[in-house]
Amino acid sequence: MILAVLFPRFALAVAAGGRDALLQGPVAVAPEPGREQMLGEVSAGAEAFGVHDGMRMGEALARCPGLALIPPDPAGVEEAWEAAIARLEAAGAEVETARPGVAFLDSTGLRRLHGGSVEGVVSAVRRALVRPARIGGGPSRFCAAAAASRARARRAELVHGGEEGARAYLAPLPVALLRGHERTAALPDALDLLGVRTLGELAALPRAAVADRFGAAGLLALDLAQGRDRPLRTRRPGERLEERLELPESASGSALEQALGLLIDRLLARRERRGRTLRAAVLAATLVEGGTWRERVCFREALADADRMRLVLVPKLALLPAPADALRLSVERFGEAAADQRPLVDEAAAVRNERLREAVCQARAAAGPDAALRVLSVDPDSRVPERRTLLTPFE
Repeated sequence: MILAVLFPRFALAVAAGGRDALLQGPVAVAPEPGREQMLGEVSAGAEAFGVHDGMRMGEALARCPGLALIPPDPAGVEEAWEAAIARLEAAGAEVETARPGVAFLDSTGLRRLHGGSVEGVVSAVRRALVRPARIGGGPSRFCAAAAASRARARRAELVHGGEEGARAYLAPLPVALLRGHERTAALPDALDLLGVRTLGELAALPRAAVADRFGAAGLLALDLAQGRDRPLRTRRPGERLEERLELPESASGSALEQALGLLIDRLLARRERRGRTLRAAVLAATLVEGGTWRERVCFREALADADRMRLVLVPKLALLPAPADALRLSVERFGEAAADQRPLVDEAAAVRNERLREAVCQARAAAGPDAALRVLSVDPDSRVPERRTLLTPFE
């Protein structure tokens, strides 16, 4: 059985500084600066006015003029969620996390460690967590998440009976539960306009009709409503490496670039790195006006060169929406150990050709097969200009 651990309004509670702030009125997480103007998580008071997660800010303010917006705190949310996942992994669980506030784990391998029953695993999960959470269980990820949304804070909701049991449990539930899945988040509004309001009504629709109207997202929603879902994709526990630097007031420009360079040098000098390269890093900042900013960077190839890291990370500082009080750089994923030995023979031409070939592949992946072409001379003596040369794929 798959267990779902749900922290209701996790990102909102972290950004507001605690769950007590959610009881004072309708509040929501404001959109991140520079991104699409969509609300983050909203409180129960805001939901009473018809405001929901992912709604456009203009529509939300029209429905609820008294809606209070809280500055987003993506760095704080990520740090708090990483601490919660680490506690679950310390209890022996292999965890898949779709977004902060929702985690999935398979109870099969944990039963022998915790009394031989699902209830024992649930009790162990509750002991591992510091915050109160809702726990649900079912044959699939979606069913477990739906059960967790209906569970009590101290009583888990478990669904038995395999795929048929999951379908029977999901049948009376609203299609709004599809908003919790990234690929089906936009379907509930369209389904409601068509008169499909429960997952049972969605599961009874013909598969061909759903595919014709909604495409791949509709087929996925149909599978979820019928109790089918993909297996868990658990993450590999990683090592956390981070450097933080407090900045003078309103640091910007060259001062901010120098601070980032110092963070890079400190990070590469850490003994815990053990000569490994960096594959992905996270650049975060605490803003003067409140809230945080976070940007994930995946390097084209694993590296441990400070100059090359500066070339990639310094342009990201232009995305800062406001002056920063503190700057933080952390490693999200390590690569292989760096090799400092130089080749015995000069292979500059081979390296250059390999890099050119890699750049052509990336251009074609981003813009299609016609992104990189070369001019081939076909009939240079022809009087028709179009016959003299020909564009062919670059090899």
